[in-house]
Amino acid sequence: MTRKIPITARGAERLRAELEQLKKVARPKVIAAIAEARAHGDLKENAEYHAAREQQSFIEGRIAEINAKLSHAQIIDVTQHGSTGKVIFGSTVILVDEETGDEITYQIVGEDEANIKEGLVSITSPIARALIGKEEGDVAKVQAPSGVKNYEIVEIKYI
Repeated sequence: MTRKIPITARGAERLRAELEQLKKVARPKVIAAIAEARAHGDLKENAEYHAAREQQSFIEGRIAEINAKLSHAQIIDVTQHGSTGKVIFGSTVILVDEETGDEITYQIVGEDEANIKEGLVSITSPIARALIGKEEGDVAKVQAPSGVKNYEIVEIKYI
């Protein structure tokens, strides 16, 4: 049996939007570019043709990859699970670094959605593993490259 991969509803929607764009915009555009390059004659020395074929290969590979991800996805909409009071997959957590007093906000997401610049941390990351199951007021100890960091959980949102 294939293992289901957790993904947020927003992450699944982003993948569907990318898939739609690839199928309806990028794929037809590259097919037209290949046809135009073919019309120029000798394909062996036709750089436009080879570039368009390479682009087509990339697009088809990405379409297959997204289809596979969506077929194995377990879409979790945290707003449907209600407020459990605990940090769960998909929840947004406001933390305070106990050493510096800095406030940080993270949402726990699937591996493919992770983007630290957007505050999206993978469920498999050390910070997410330290936060899962904790409640507001708890302190999460995270093993960071610089040593152990302590974060107090200020607020948990299910948005």
